[in-house]
Amino acid sequence: MFNHSLESFLQSKGVKFKVLAFKGSTITVEDAVKQLKVPKERIIKSILFVDEKGLPVLAVVTGDHRVDEEKLAKACGAKKVRKARPKAVKNITGYEVGALPPLGHK
Repeated sequence: MFNHSLESFLQSKGVKFKVLAFKGSTITVEDAVKQLKVPKERIIKSILFVDEKGLPVLAVVTGDHRVDEEKLAKACGAKKVRKARPKAVKNITGYEVGALPPLGHK
């Protein structure tokens, strides 16, 4: 599912882009690799975390890496972070888990 507000945002910034439509779910990196036929390191994943105060923290990493929650917490000055629940991801960003871009959130 493509969010047209993201498309408008990119156009307003003069960014050249191409929309790649996935057939089915791409919740995992493996799903995206299969559909795009590219190596994991060419996939970018955006993962929303929340800190102990409930503040959102977005991590953007390549598909061949995992987020170290302790390092992420330290980097953003939090005591700890945890992955945001799917409902929180939708409420905070306007996107579903598996379709979260690195920019253009509400």
